[in-house]
Amino acid sequence: MPTYVALLSWTDQGVRNYKDTAKRAEAFGAAVQKLGAKLLSIYWTVGPYDLVAVIEGADEETATAALLQLGGVGNVRSTTLRAFGREEMERIIAKAAG
Repeated sequence: MPTYVALLSWTDQGVRNYKDTAKRAEAFGAAVQKLGAKLLSIYWTVGPYDLVAVIEGADEETATAALLQLGGVGNVRSTTLRAFGREEMERIIAKAAG
């Protein structure tokens, strides 16, 4: 399944409710699972982003739906990156090399 890395920044609401962040992460994991995706890992970070989530989705639509649901709650804004594993990258290189 395609993998996505979401760089998450707390909104003002998210910062005010920081004490609930672990519970919110658990709820997010359950919500993405209902959509057919999987929260592989989540990390709380220091720097320009407050959290980093790694998600697997069956396709772009599923991953996007999961992140829209997350953003719709109002606690975070996301920047999402499509991530490629080693085997995927080797296939991409093989196609590019022709």
